[in-house]
Amino acid sequence: MPESFDVIVIGAGPGGYVCAIRAAQLGLKVACVEKRATLGGTCLNVGCIPSKALLQSSEHFEEARHKLADHGVLFDGVKLDLAKMQARKGEVVAANVKGVEFLFKKNKVTWLKGAARIVAPGKVEVAGETYDAKNVVIATGSESTPLRGVEVDETQVVTSTGALELPAVPGHLVVIGGGVIGLELGSVWRRLGAEVTVIEYLDRLVPGMDNEIAKLLERTLGKQGLRFKLKSKVTGATKSADGVTLTVEPAAGGAAEEVKADVVLLAIGRRPHTEGLGLAEAGVEMDERGRVKTDAHFATNVPGIWAIGDVIAGAMLAHKAEDEGVALAEILAGQKGHVNYAAIPGVIYTWPEVASVGATEEELKAAGVAYKSGKFPFTANGRARAMGDMDGFVKILADAKTDRVLGAHMLGPDVGTLIAEISLAIEFGASAEDVARTCHAHPTLNEVVKEAALAVDGRALHI
Repeated sequence: MPESFDVIVIGAGPGGYVCAIRAAQLGLKVACVEKRATLGGTCLNVGCIPSKALLQSSEHFEEARHKLADHGVLFDGVKLDLAKMQARKGEVVAANVKGVEFLFKKNKVTWLKGAARIVAPGKVEVAGETYDAKNVVIATGSESTPLRGVEVDETQVVTSTGALELPAVPGHLVVIGGGVIGLELGSVWRRLGAEVTVIEYLDRLVPGMDNEIAKLLERTLGKQGLRFKLKSKVTGATKSADGVTLTVEPAAGGAAEEVKADVVLLAIGRRPHTEGLGLAEAGVEMDERGRVKTDAHFATNVPGIWAIGDVIAGAMLAHKAEDEGVALAEILAGQKGHVNYAAIPGVIYTWPEVASVGATEEELKAAGVAYKSGKFPFTANGRARAMGDMDGFVKILADAKTDRVLGAHMLGPDVGTLIAEISLAIEFGASAEDVARTCHAHPTLNEVVKEAALAVDGRALHI
């Protein structure tokens, strides 16, 4: 007889492994299927964690070369040991994935090793064995979106996976796509010495982010040496022993030009990874973008089959998937799981960082919502000045009548941490006045958030 489970989660990325752990905590018998040799999915193995390790290391290198002298810290010479940097990244990844394996053992989650296929509702095949499950959760994440005419080999033309493993700093890195992944990894290699050119189809970077922040980010990264070709599209790539020659045309049409690169990073986005799961055979409905269709409680049209994370509609963010995993586990255990999508932050880990939560000004205007805006710059913050990191500002948007916080958009030092305060404010339905009257320690970067909340009412103190 096949072994049976209350829940089988397919995929051990942030959404899947968190869903499995929470379901086990709630007393359900749980298995999680993962075909990688390690747990953690794309995020821990070849995504969020290794990229942040390289971002941190490259920031230290940049600081030592160009910033520490301002603090009276002098070096005779700074050298790059890329092999050591890559080795440290590997150590960080290993520690994280082993941590997930420990959590599986602690919570008695069974790891089914291999690729999964749903052979029928309530039956999942893994490595030739078929297992019964009352509930099957699809949490298989996403993969890099391909581009016609640009063939990925993970050596000369790389996705984010290959960009994390380059054995040498390229002379010229061309990034196709001006989104989060392209800008973060472009920043890494620019700091380490590469020339970096970002080619973006639209007339702006990071589509979906606040437009004012996007423009400031472009200027800030431009000052750091990144070059941008906006309103441009790549129509072909030719590889040779000397590198890659890209054919680039205006997005609106026009004469083509050639751009030569040592390495090309393809980062135009990600798409749901659902191939080989047997979803069509099981009768699971998909939408026009290849995502699994679900209702407000993560249920597909097939009873007992659920989906979370990058394979369903919504932002492709690890923490969004985690929250959905927890909510679904609680639903399967008979509780009332819920995700407030208005309070999910997004962060770009360049330096300075970018962070956003809730509605943008563009979205509020399109919806006809009357709002007030309060802004405060890091140049007027004592801690930012002491750090020598004064680029950027915090902007808070609040309802014009009720003062309820509707969104916040930030560019500056460590704003990926600062955004949590506004996420909490939105979750609790707080007003800008609530944030403004909360005592913030001095001197801290958090005071910029307080001052921006004061500015909503036109009464910032330090500007």
